[in-house]
Amino acid sequence: MIDVERRLVLTYMPTPGAAAALAALFALDDRLAETLRTTSEPMLGQIRMQWWQDALAKLDSAPPPPEPVLVGIASDVLREGVTGADVGQIVEGWRVLLEAELDEAALRTHGERGRALFALAGRVAGAASTDPLERAGEGWALADLSAKLSDPGEAVAARRLAEAALAAACSARWSRNGRALGAMAQLARMDLAGVAVGSPKRTLRALWHRMTGR
Repeated sequence: MIDVERRLVLTYMPTPGAAAALAALFALDDRLAETLRTTSEPMLGQIRMQWWQDALAKLDSAPPPPEPVLVGIASDVLREGVTGADVGQIVEGWRVLLEAELDEAALRTHGERGRALFALAGRVAGAASTDPLERAGEGWALADLSAKLSDPGEAVAARRLAEAALAAACSARWSRNGRALGAMAQLARMDLAGVAVGSPKRTLRALWHRMTGR
């Protein structure tokens, strides 16, 4: 999603606090993506990812260090029973991309990035138990990944898994409190369908989902 679509999705969250939580999770996801992108040595990447996982876990017992992403997680996400260790599950989804080859098991592990992000945002937002948060999150993460993989076989495999997860997530009727995340799934599905970013069709689809949950 481009920034303008993220801003739109944030307005769908039921409260300002829930919107802040989703924004903080986006910031963490972006930072982990940047960490991976700027790491050429897998061992160094593992060390950096472990630092993030440890730093998130420490938020359960100590104030955050002066690091903006961690401050945002501590202030906006760690409530409604959410722990720093829970947030650390997002790191696992990124860590697996340091492997030399991405088989189906590794791709499904990357899906944990989205499953955790959606589940945590949904918990803070008060989404319904019937909202398919984890399937939507898995599809969102894998659709995003499929567009960035240079290996054609890996990209096709990621796309196939994303299509299946998003088909399941987008067939449900989402609760009002879960519709920001449902809209993210709808936009990810449009990515796979080749609907260009910035197209009015994307905005209209997101607005329709906000109104109907479909």
